[in-house]
Amino acid sequence: MRFLAAHPGPQFSVHDVYVGWVEALRGLGQQVLDFNLAERLTFYDAALLETPDREVRKAVSAEQAQKLAVNGLYAALYKTRPDVLFAVSAFFYTPELLDLARSYGTKVVLLHTESPYEDGRQLAIAAHADLNLINDPTNLAQFEAVAPTVYMPHSYRPAIHRPGPGNPDLAADLAFVGTGYASRIEFLEQMDLSGLDVLLAGNWQQLDDGSPLRPFVAHDPEECLDNEQTADVYRSGSIGLNLYRREAEAEHLADGWAMGPREVEMAACGMFFLRDPRPEGDDVLSMLPIFATAGEASEQLRYWLGRAAERRELAAQARAAIADRTFTHRAADLMRLLTE
Repeated sequence: MRFLAAHPGPQFSVHDVYVGWVEALRGLGQQVLDFNLAERLTFYDAALLETPDREVRKAVSAEQAQKLAVNGLYAALYKTRPDVLFAVSAFFYTPELLDLARSYGTKVVLLHTESPYEDGRQLAIAAHADLNLINDPTNLAQFEAVAPTVYMPHSYRPAIHRPGPGNPDLAADLAFVGTGYASRIEFLEQMDLSGLDVLLAGNWQQLDDGSPLRPFVAHDPEECLDNEQTADVYRSGSIGLNLYRREAEAEHLADGWAMGPREVEMAACGMFFLRDPRPEGDDVLSMLPIFATAGEASEQLRYWLGRAAERRELAAQARAAIADRTFTHRAADLMRLLTE
């Protein structure tokens, strides 16, 4: 099949999902064409014009830049006539565009990455797809009511997410990679991290300069860590932490069922970590310890730091438990769904 894969726009975790899927589909022999939304957004947003009085200003507003970037997908659909338009986290793409693709005979597959937190926004566009793939089945029935939908678990890339020697420069008692949402900042600030070597990485732009967490951020807060560097962190740290965000469109959307992508990646890299409990994780990764409060997480952290051999054994069990959760397996599932 010929796929036109539409990039989500942001260059952090959803980009990693996009790369994993494109790589896996190509590995299965599918023709996959890229629609590089992120680069188009950067190009139009960076465009400058010189005014008659020789002042330089932005050529277009942020909203106009977004529209111009997305408009390229109309041309790409017309020129390539793909069998499948595969859009990851399709918040930038309009219902009109998706309906047009379907009118050409192209199947539209939307991979929703923000369930359950933003299911209101995702449901609004789900009706314009031939197939929806959701990362958490909490609201599966609502999606099924508007279009065919299946739960598609988070995955990992074996070439990137694998055990191996750590990087001494990234060694830490506690390592956490993710977006610094306010709920996570509050939780981590409440933990007792005194005397510990802590490494934080990811998107931490919300972190105040005066926060006690600021010295732990391993890079410029305006930057992010790519997935290969993230895997290096997981191989280098002693203990990881999985902490779900509490931010959502509505309070009832904050509690999910499925494991998150970082859990799967940490386990694949052979990292021992403390779990914020969820039903799927409780089933698949029951060998790893859970916490309910910052105090419990602090106690668990110090307890397990002195038990390296036990950590290695439990981490090996966790890795075995998620061994089949590769992008290649998920891509094969998608191909079966498309050919049924």
